[in-house]
Amino acid sequence: MGLEPTDEADTGETPGTEAEERAAGDPEPEMDAVFEIEDLSVHYGTTLAVRDISMRIPRKRVTAFIGPSGCGKSTLLRCLNRTNDLLDATVGGRLLYNGEDIYDPRVEAAEVRRRIGMVFQKPNPFPKSIYDNVAFGPRLNGFSGNLDELVEESLTRVALWNEVKDKLDDSGLALSGGQQQRLCIARAIAVSPDVLLMDEPCSALDPIATQRIEDLIDRLKTDYTIVIVTHNMQQAARVSDMTAFFSVRMDGGKGPRVGELVEYDRTTKIFSNPSRQATEDYISGRFG
Repeated sequence: MGLEPTDEADTGETPGTEAEERAAGDPEPEMDAVFEIEDLSVHYGTTLAVRDISMRIPRKRVTAFIGPSGCGKSTLLRCLNRTNDLLDATVGGRLLYNGEDIYDPRVEAAEVRRRIGMVFQKPNPFPKSIYDNVAFGPRLNGFSGNLDELVEESLTRVALWNEVKDKLDDSGLALSGGQQQRLCIARAIAVSPDVLLMDEPCSALDPIATQRIEDLIDRLKTDYTIVIVTHNMQQAARVSDMTAFFSVRMDGGKGPRVGELVEYDRTTKIFSNPSRQATEDYISGRFG
């Protein structure tokens, strides 16, 4: 299974009446999609966590997942690179990456995770030097080029090289929180992924460090597809091109809460003229 990105051009349509009438998970039917998600549901053991998610995520744009706690944002994000495999999760439906089902038994989860990198909520550098944090993945994957150049390039792309170039042998754990998060992003891009997944990457950072990460996201989207989970709606409005709003629902008013996709569209539309009342209530602070 190839799992390689395609070279198709983005053919997104101009928003208008037809766009407003499209299904929540398909705001631009002709867009060049990296992920095509069809009727996806996730169980943890016997508990249904998210139900019937269908959406298409465009290439080289930033897509934000927003919604209240427990609505399935992070669960869906982890499905995109099969991290949920490690959490006793059962995934139903189809999840296509570049046209291939990543849950096909012939697809190796390790290759999926190499192509689709993950940055977590809390910075998690390895207890190694700054250099070895970035070099770890390429070494593991048998990189045969100039490793020094790759480390420098990766750190430069996350605007960290000038801050650490004279202390590459120092522990990555000695960096500030914002620097650690940028180091983790450098570590992720060092293996040349196609997609970067970010699960609340700024929630543990101060406003200055948050601004640097947001600026970095804006620069990186020229080369990567980025999907970000955030509780910060202002952040979603600032950094994303597309926004998906998720909520929770109980069957028949009773039973466990299940995450569902409520609305998915261009970020400008979600925040200025949402199609669903539930979306407007959440964005305006009237949710719940």
